[in-house]
Amino acid sequence: MRTRVGIIGGGPAGLLLARLLHRAGIDCVVLESRTREYVERRQRAGMLEQGTVDALRAAGAAHRLDTEGLVHHGIELRFERERHHLDFPVLTGGRTVTIYAQTEIVKDLVALQLAAGPPLLFEAEALAVEKPESDTPVVRFLHDGREQTLVCDWVVGCDGSHGIARAAFPAAAGRTYTHDYPYSWLGILAEVPPSCDELIYARHERGFALHSMRSPYVSRLYLQVPNDTSLDDWPDDRIWDELAARFAIDGDWTLNRGPITAKAVTPMRSQVHAPMRHGRLLLAGDAAHIVPPTGAKGLNLAVSDVSVLAHAFTALHATGSTRLLDGYSDLCLERVWQATRFSYDMTRMLHAQPDGDAFDHHLQLARLRRITASRHAAAELAANYTGLPLPT
Repeated sequence: MRTRVGIIGGGPAGLLLARLLHRAGIDCVVLESRTREYVERRQRAGMLEQGTVDALRAAGAAHRLDTEGLVHHGIELRFERERHHLDFPVLTGGRTVTIYAQTEIVKDLVALQLAAGPPLLFEAEALAVEKPESDTPVVRFLHDGREQTLVCDWVVGCDGSHGIARAAFPAAAGRTYTHDYPYSWLGILAEVPPSCDELIYARHERGFALHSMRSPYVSRLYLQVPNDTSLDDWPDDRIWDELAARFAIDGDWTLNRGPITAKAVTPMRSQVHAPMRHGRLLLAGDAAHIVPPTGAKGLNLAVSDVSVLAHAFTALHATGSTRLLDGYSDLCLERVWQATRFSYDMTRMLHAQPDGDAFDHHLQLARLRRITASRHAAAELAANYTGLPLPT
């Protein structure tokens, strides 16, 4: 097989890049190791910055998003049994965020790809990226029971932090910066209407809690738990009781309870691989960076990466110049490090530190008091949460 751009990974990043390239008349092929059913059911983030919404609209993939997405005008911070609302449009000059599940984004993009897009091969396991320094890098992959090759002008790895794209970087060609957090998230999906209109971020002495939603009828909630947590130790009643305790306020508010349909424990880490390019192999999304979900940046960073890539490939297609591709890594890493910093700060401010003391406790409260008492501090959080400007 031969193509201009070989894309490894059929998640939101790979699918959106393929869609943008297709609309620009650029040939590409997407290789996804999993089945279509698995990819469309894979639960991930669902908070979209305005830049992400705009990118999906530019790809012609926002019809259901525009009709079913839940526009949020802020978040609520809870601590010391108090509630504080941050009004994003007031603090940012009109910016909002939208709740729309990643599973639905993937379904929308897969349907478009299969109907009128470039080739999308499911159960096509990429085995190696060969000759990334050459003008014709090759992706070896397994599909339909036999090994095949995809010869490309460029290869984009959208296959996550454990994928073969990052592994193809020689040791001397990059460095991975990593920070592991001493706690995890226990996340649940529940068939129950959300107990709030907007996301709730709760700091409690026993640990952080987050109330989110996937739709008007499905709630998504999280609890901070130790890294060695077993789901066997968390029956449904214990989960709901602990959520109610961490969200509790001095006022009239009740946590809705309902059937829990999914549970998972997710470790927390920050990770940045730099540079994001080696030869004609480029990394995007989780293949290049991981952030803790506290700041809701993972999916949005991936969309930012592929938006920059699509623009650069379009310029190459139109002019023959690689100038924008040559600047891709440096341009994206500026935004990546800012999002990493914001996610780290949010995580440290809201989570109980296992090795913390009274000093840490009061420092966290001082940060929260500063945000809720100062318009300047609140505006800084709101600007980062709703999304810094896309790289240009």
